[in-house]
Amino acid sequence: MLNVAIKAARAAGAIINRAALDVEAVRISQKQVNDFVTEIDHASEKVIIDTLLTAYPDHGILAEESGSTHGNPAADHIWIIDPLDGTTNFIHGFPVYCVSIALQVRGKIEQAVIFDPTRNDLFTATKGRGAFMNDRRLRVSKRIRLQECIISTGFPFRKGDNFNQYLRMMGDVMQRTAGLRRPGSAALDLAYVAAGFTDGFFETGLSPWDVAAGSLLVTEAGGLIGNFTGESDFLEQKECLAGAPRIYGQLVPLLGKYSKFASAGDKAAVRSAVETLSRERTSDSHDKTTEGQEDVASGETDAHKDAPF
Repeated sequence: MLNVAIKAARAAGAIINRAALDVEAVRISQKQVNDFVTEIDHASEKVIIDTLLTAYPDHGILAEESGSTHGNPAADHIWIIDPLDGTTNFIHGFPVYCVSIALQVRGKIEQAVIFDPTRNDLFTATKGRGAFMNDRRLRVSKRIRLQECIISTGFPFRKGDNFNQYLRMMGDVMQRTAGLRRPGSAALDLAYVAAGFTDGFFETGLSPWDVAAGSLLVTEAGGLIGNFTGESDFLEQKECLAGAPRIYGQLVPLLGKYSKFASAGDKAAVRSAVETLSRERTSDSHDKTTEGQEDVASGETDAHKDAPF
């Protein structure tokens, strides 16, 4: 089954690479604000589903674009597919995106493939047999001090996302680590945690197809993955935290208070801090607007006041 998934991922990768040669010719539509889908997402998803169902016609499918409309939704074996994770990167020609395929058997992820077509990197995992990148065994980072670590994340981009809360979260993490990274593909972020390229990852608003394959890579490479409070049943909860065990253990106390499963006291404290931040940002914005109006009134424009030469 892993070999069939690899075949499907490579076929999708070939479609993506051909399209990347002339990305401006790709037709794009918008599912919602800042959430794009292209004809390449659909073509990639189709070739993956066709490949999987040709080999396993009785299996079920859960795919980002077509949902559960293909295959047998009542099957014990469900393939969870993201045909192009990082679509926004792709349509800008920013080369960080991938194909993600996982097999869920009776609720447990048992096979995983993440394929990065721009680098020809193939990440694979089978439950109980380890994780690999291009046939090289993967292990999570050996770092144990959070201040030496780089942590990847995803910034909020959807309407209704709590931007101020995310700023608080990022502030908490940035002050205690060597740096924060935002590559733009959650599946690759998890693969990179498994490979030890980054030491941890956190993000909210993710769907099962974003994290299913990456979750098995992380655990098979010796890492931990769960929600922000450290519970392992995270796949449907839209919050994900992963890392090397010692780093994961230090991130849970930092991020746990931002979880929707946090205690009432933690939620109240976060709400108060977020409201304070929101007032500060509103005040700063008002001050800048007032300054701009005063400059215009006095005939002094930014162009004259701050000219570089």
